[in-house]
Amino acid sequence: MLTGALAYAGLLAEILFLQIPRISRNHFRVTIFAPFPDVSTQPDKGIEIGEREFAPSDPDRSSIVLASYNIRYGVGSHLISSGLLRKIGINPPRPRTAAVALNLEIAARVFSDNGLLPQPDILALQEADKETGRAGGQHVAARLADELDVPYVHVGAGIPRGIKPKQREWWLNFEEQIGLHDSGDTGVALLSRIPLREIERIDLPWHQCAWRPRLAMGATFELEGQRVRLFNVHVDPHGPLDNQHQQVEALLEQAEGFRGPRVIMGDFNTLSTQKAVEIRKLMEASGYSTPFPTGTPTWRGAGLRFHADWIFTNGLGVKRWGVVKPLNVSDHWPIWAEIALPISDFRLSNARDKSHERA
Repeated sequence: MLTGALAYAGLLAEILFLQIPRISRNHFRVTIFAPFPDVSTQPDKGIEIGEREFAPSDPDRSSIVLASYNIRYGVGSHLISSGLLRKIGINPPRPRTAAVALNLEIAARVFSDNGLLPQPDILALQEADKETGRAGGQHVAARLADELDVPYVHVGAGIPRGIKPKQREWWLNFEEQIGLHDSGDTGVALLSRIPLREIERIDLPWHQCAWRPRLAMGATFELEGQRVRLFNVHVDPHGPLDNQHQQVEALLEQAEGFRGPRVIMGDFNTLSTQKAVEIRKLMEASGYSTPFPTGTPTWRGAGLRFHADWIFTNGLGVKRWGVVKPLNVSDHWPIWAEIALPISDFRLSNARDKSHERA
């Protein structure tokens, strides 16, 4: 009986979460360009590079596999039901440290055994917590990199300490928040078998709300003598579509400074058909393309499916792509794309069609 009630409540909550207008008392049109506290002023700008050395590049490779995964700090796939259970004092999974460690081992097997997807050369992670209580104290990127025997780079979000968030509406309150005085952090990360250079933190414009600021990271790698710029992004889901456009446009402007092939991938949080359609239009107007048909499910909750995660390329051809649906370590499924080599015939597609941008 309890299970059925929770399932029904979860479905109702999920529908309301996706349909209620995003402009609320906790969202103001005040743009802030760095997180609080401002980790961008620190010497390393919140960038942590693992100690493992990158392997030499393989000159005989004919392709490269890129993958992206909002790993939800390795805590599991049941976002809505776990949020409802926390409201009555139950906080699965238990024991947390062992559960997260097991989930990361499962993810590592999937990313290495060539069964559900080709072994990724570069894996982009979002919601990669570093030693938070909700992740059982695990450093998600470091632990997964260790399991895969690859180097990693982690960029921390810079979660404020001891500052109580504003009251959230109930339909925004399913995610487990990082503790008020938790010494850990969350962020984005890249795990790579290919040497990464010119690693950069990119703070996205965000709006005052009860949720953490968003960020991206950039890195450059070389293939067939051609430098490629890669961006890993985590866009804010809580707010109107124009807030998301503002974050994506800021990243596009950053990407335009690189005169070569580019990849932008990650969690765009396009949790509605309209958001998926409009973000794709924005990317295509800037010269990017994607092999993923609009509406491809990459996120699920309470029986619903939405296209939240994307891989966009500029100046690169995609041979194959896929969604790793059987993996249940997160409420998202990993996505991947195989990039064709060589890329010596690269032509930069960079002209932005201003008619597609917001007035």
